[in-house]
Parts: sequence; structure tokens; C-alpha cells
Amino acid sequence: MSLSNSDIFAALRAIVGEAGVVADATDMGQYLNEPRKRFKVPAVAVALPGSVPELQAICRWANEHRVGLIPQGGNTGLVGAQVPLTGREVIVSLRRLDTVREVNAAAGHMTLEAGVILEEAHKVAEAAGALFPLWLASQGSARIGGVLSSNAGGVQVLAYGNARELTLGVEAVLADGRLYNGLNSLRKDNTGYDLRDLLVGSEGTLGFITAATLKLFPIPEAQETALVNVPSPAVALELFGLLRGRVGTQLTAFELINRFGIDLQLKRAMLARDPSASLSPWYVLAEVSRPKGGTPGTLQAALEEALGSGLVPDAVVAESEAERVAMWAAREQMSDVQSKEGASIKHDVSVPIGAVPALLAEGTAAVERAIPGVRACPFGHMGDGNIHFNFTQPEGADPKAFMAREKDANAAIYEVVQRLHGSVSAEHGIGQLKTELLKQVKDPVALEMMRAIKLALDPNGILNPGKMLGQGPE
Repeated sequence: MSLSNSDIFAALRAIVGEAGVVADATDMGQYLNEPRKRFKVPAVAVALPGSVPELQAICRWANEHRVGLIPQGGNTGLVGAQVPLTGREVIVSLRRLDTVREVNAAAGHMTLEAGVILEEAHKVAEAAGALFPLWLASQGSARIGGVLSSNAGGVQVLAYGNARELTLGVEAVLADGRLYNGLNSLRKDNTGYDLRDLLVGSEGTLGFITAATLKLFPIPEAQETALVNVPSPAVALELFGLLRGRVGTQLTAFELINRFGIDLQLKRAMLARDPSASLSPWYVLAEVSRPKGGTPGTLQAALEEALGSGLVPDAVVAESEAERVAMWAAREQMSDVQSKEGASIKHDVSVPIGAVPALLAEGTAAVERAIPGVRACPFGHMGDGNIHFNFTQPEGADPKAFMAREKDANAAIYEVVQRLHGSVSAEHGIGQLKTELLKQVKDPVALEMMRAIKLALDPNGILNPGKMLGQGPE
């Protein structure tokens, strides 16, 4: 990059105005401090375009001068895609692009700009009498652009799909400033390559998603929620088959939790009381979303069958919204409580659903051999095969010494995942954390195709340089 910092500040201010540029290092903190605090590289500046034409102008200027741009939404990503890698980039925050362009509940879609916060998207849908079913722990700060760029999943993928499956069309600014106008509400469009699906999940390496048309669904009449004791993940898998057979697509969540995670939350006073029926090595948090006019008690009836057959030993069905909230808290707080207990090595992996029991058994054993005394705390979306396979430091261990063994734990888990034909990144993405890992595990032909697409759409490598494929401005 040949331009000086002052040249960059001046150019950005000419495009977005004085208030649209953050140049002070202290003021840039909120854009640099990502959730896991793994990446601590400064940015040259932060630009906040107030319109799509302003963003187009930024891209034209950056492409001409080979200035790296980092698309950023709510800064909630966990693999460093939204923060600098080299210190020579400009962060481009889309938080000011927050207009609700259209809501059509009758037709089942709404169009939102990239800066709309996910929680606000839920409210917009609900105000129109509809449901937008993408739920994340970070929904109070995650923004639509980032959610789509990372192809976020969440707890209802089982029934509704991930972000890509919830998207009908996108609008995006390309590296040279051209606008891809792919917003539409078509359920069927067989006119060539699916550019929408290419941009969703590209982590900002192919373009800035500026707006999207998203699917809406009917609001369920009620949720039926239960925390079910299971002696093992293998039994949880059997229970999953039984519930899917009895309630079908009404089963909107099937989450696996181990007892260690609940005990940690009780120890750290993150739970007021134990939400489970009784002690068990594992639990399943199952939820049925009952449509209007549906039969009440379908989850309880299915669980009574499981209990009667001896498949599961115990369960508790939420009898109030407060009990349902407590059950979900036990699941949503699993990651946070590990941080309170000490250092934690985390993996976001997936395998075919039928291989989840093998993943948990073989992965835990492999890491325990590598790091004696480590405490496994896996949890997650068993219904779609995505497990957050986390490990808490041994009791009394030095956190730094434990984290120095992260590569050993990673190697152990990823060997098992690959052997079971899984993925080393289920929903968090690649970012800058897993760039080298991607090169090791991705099919070589697939990598060649990805690089060819990147070169075609961003020949100067200015979009999120160094992320995912490791390419940047020359």
C-alpha cells in the first residue's frame, strides 16, 4: 500500500464525510475488540458509509489504490474474519445501512439492509405477524450483513436451515464498486449460477452484502420444551429418530448438553437452580414449535413413549415460559461458563448426524491422551451434526501452559473429524483463524475453484485480504 495514513483519511473523508471516518486508535476499539480477544492487530481507519453509493465509491477508490477493505457487521465473529490481519487495512462498518426496505408477511419475505441488528429483524418480522427463525446467542449485536457473510446457523437450523437457506436474494457491492442487484423474492429461479449462494458465506472476500431478501414463516402457536436425561450420545441419536418420526418438522431444536457444563453453571451461579429432572451424564434439550391449530402435548406424548420403552430414564417438560427460559439458559451459557472456569480450547465441527456419538467418544479420548486431566465440555446442535467440541483446562492448571497445547488438541479433534467425513468449521467460518487448516483439509480441486472465483471477482485482492484463502493486495 503506497498511500500514507493521512492520504487514506483524506480520501475516506471526501467520500463519507468527517463523521463517517474513525481514525483515533481509542475510538476504533469497539471495531477491533472481537469476542474471543485472539486478534489484536490495529486498523488504519474505520469507514462508516451512510449509503450504498458511498460504499461503491469507497470500493472504487480502494481498488484503484490497492487498499485492503474489511467488511464488518456487528463484530461478533469468532474466527477473525471481521478484524485486521496485517494492520494495513481499513475496516468498513455497514452499521449505518440499517433500513427496513420492505416487509411482506403474506408473501413470506422481508428485505433488510446489512446493518440491521438480528434481534431487530426478529421484531420487524413479529410486528408483521411473522417469524424470522435465525436465533443466535449474539443476536443482540450481530447484524444481517455479517450473519449472511458467515452463513450463520443457530439453534433452529434443524427445521428452517442456516442463513443461506433463509435468503431469497442479495444486493452486493463488488470490489470495483459495481452493484450486483440480486434482490428478489423468487422461490424458483433457474437462470444460471446461483450468485446469491456464492456471496452468502463468502466472509466478505467476494463482495459487501448490502441488503437481503429473507424468508418469513408463520409464528408458532406455542413452543413445547423438555430437558431429557440420556445416558449417552448414542441414546440421544435414537431419541432424535423417535421424535422426528412422531412430530416431523415441528421438531425445531435438538441440542446436546453434558452434565459437566450444567455443574459449571451451578458452581458459577449462572443458573439459579438445576433445570434437569435428575442427574445424568448427558441431556437433550428438545423443542417442538406447534403450529396454529396443532395438537397440544405432542412432545410430551412422544417422550412418554420414550420413557415407557426404557429408551430414556427421565425428563422434565417446561410448564411455564420461565422454565423454558431456564432450560435454554443452560444451553446458551455453555460457552461463557467455560471462560469463567479458566482457559478453554474450542472447536466448531460437524459430522454426519449418525457419527456424532463416535465423534464425541473418539475425540474426547484422543484429547485426553494428548492433555491428561483436560475436562471435555462438548455441546451443540446434535440435530444437524454440529458440535461445539470444547475442552476446559485441568483443575489448577496454568492457563497459558494449557493453551500452549492447543495445537495438540486441534490435531486430535480434526483427525477424528476428517476420518468421520466431517467439517472442521461447521458454522463459524474460516476467517484468519483456520486459513492454513483449510489448505490442509479442503479438496485441492475445490480450492482451485475457490481461488479462481476470488481472482475473477477481486483481481486486486482488496476484499478481506488474507482471509479464507490467504490472498491479498499485491
